[in-house]
Amino acid sequence: MNTAAIYHRPDSEFAYLYTKDTMHIRLRTARGDIRAASLIHGDPYKLSEEKWYEQSLPMTRILTTDLYDYWFVTVTAPFKRLSYAFSVTGYDELSAFYGDHGVYPLEDEFLEMPNNYFRMPYFQEIDRFKAPEWVKQTVWYQIFPERFANGDPSNDPEGTLAWGSQAPDYQDFFGGDLQGVIDHLDYLEDLGINGLYFCPIFEAFSNHKYDTIDYLKIDPAFGDAETFKKLVDECHKRGMKVMLDAVFNHMGDTSPQWQDVLENGEQSKYADWFHVNEFPASYKEGDFFEEATDITYDVFAFTPHMPKLNTANPEVQDYLLNIAKYWIEEFDIDAWRLDVANEVDHAFWKKFRQVCDEAKEDFYILGEIWHSSQSWLQGDEFHAVMNYAFTDAIMGYFVKNELTMSKMVSEMNNQLMLYREQTNQMQFNVLDSHDTPRLLTETKGDKDLMKQVMAFTYIQQGVPCLYYGDEIGMTGEMDPDCRKCMVWEEGQQDLDLHQFVKELIAIRKDYQKVFSEGKMIWQSVSEETGEIIFTRELDGVVIQGIFNTGSEVYTIKDTGEVLLANGVAEAKIAPKGFILLLKNNKD
Repeated sequence: MNTAAIYHRPDSEFAYLYTKDTMHIRLRTARGDIRAASLIHGDPYKLSEEKWYEQSLPMTRILTTDLYDYWFVTVTAPFKRLSYAFSVTGYDELSAFYGDHGVYPLEDEFLEMPNNYFRMPYFQEIDRFKAPEWVKQTVWYQIFPERFANGDPSNDPEGTLAWGSQAPDYQDFFGGDLQGVIDHLDYLEDLGINGLYFCPIFEAFSNHKYDTIDYLKIDPAFGDAETFKKLVDECHKRGMKVMLDAVFNHMGDTSPQWQDVLENGEQSKYADWFHVNEFPASYKEGDFFEEATDITYDVFAFTPHMPKLNTANPEVQDYLLNIAKYWIEEFDIDAWRLDVANEVDHAFWKKFRQVCDEAKEDFYILGEIWHSSQSWLQGDEFHAVMNYAFTDAIMGYFVKNELTMSKMVSEMNNQLMLYREQTNQMQFNVLDSHDTPRLLTETKGDKDLMKQVMAFTYIQQGVPCLYYGDEIGMTGEMDPDCRKCMVWEEGQQDLDLHQFVKELIAIRKDYQKVFSEGKMIWQSVSEETGEIIFTRELDGVVIQGIFNTGSEVYTIKDTGEVLLANGVAEAKIAPKGFILLLKNNKD
């Protein structure tokens, strides 16, 4: 038995309240090392009296990575407090006790010691990770406002190019605005979208608006407050939620605060709003602004036009927290997406969460973090992060051929075990965005492969997000090419792909609870044949996905009601094809 691999951490993603009365407990062991695991548990004040350590509750092995097996059990406690430990039995038939002080022989003298047990001292409902229920029911649609639709040419900035007249460059404007979104809400509703995620809409110098000038003002090229209020109202009438993008890590260098620093140096009242290491604040411009050198102040990446905010400064905190509250109270937005969230201090985000919770019940906070994010997802900062690590594993196998099938599964399972189940249910799953090449470009124009990877992703835990235009076959390399103007001429749209995406979204919404909360059971993962078969199961509803990622036709051996398929004929799945089956759970 590999006792060094046995691991549990109390009050974490390994042990947490799922509901106010129910606790989820996980245990990690070395892959293929433990035959059985059980939970030994009881009231901490009744150990000697009841000798509850003489009985145990079997745990279920739920997921496996390339290194570890993960075990799971759900437990309640009559007095809302719990002492617990684990009994493990290896394939070598050796057994051991694992508790707060490590591994011991499974003998009474060690089981009788109260301090050998992990504790959940009390089921504190106020500390439980709260999950806005509506998020799990949402299929998001990401809009880059400058490129979605031009609904009001009167607000076009000077030099605006004709819509879609050329591939976009970094500084180009095409006139997209909020009225353009309002004009196409029926289109989005028909597609099945019920959540809109907007890249920044605040006043800024650039077309992407990540260099904010004024956080309290709609960019004039996008419209005004009245237009945005109408947009939010129209969305809510259609059952759509609205999420705005906020950049609190840095401001634009044309903002009045930074301009004051440039003008007045150390004497500026905003001098401590930023991280200026040497006055005067300056830099040496290269051939492109990304290549600037000798920057005397902290910035986003190496971009001198985006000076970093000092969010430890109480004045900056008050300024930003007021912004967070303003857009919720004045416009009734439903969520914030937080840009470069990992570069802002935790102390600020905890205050930010409190402000948002007080302003609106069931408000959703999403952080842009590209790596493991446990410290932001403890229940007092974000609800979820953009789940790049999870979807990178999917893209790495299906599309980029960078991972083996087994490594993809291992990485997906590993990501799921980093977070509480509440978090997994609302992680933000993106296959492309304004920061990446478009999905159809990544598949080299292969629409069957695009459909396959979308179907695989949409039936995983987490909420899917569709990047504008993917549904009608838009392509694009890395920024700025992935930010092309939305194609509205029906003759230039792929209507077959559009219909497929519409059907996929409908299935995701029809069986949302199964995909959000259901068990994931991997049935077949074959490197040799390329078949991937798994089920999502909840309350007797079983949905099976069969994906052919190999080079040969795969014969379907299972039966059930076909929910969606591509590349399937006469019970055979072509390479890059798939089928989703609704099964009787007795099958």
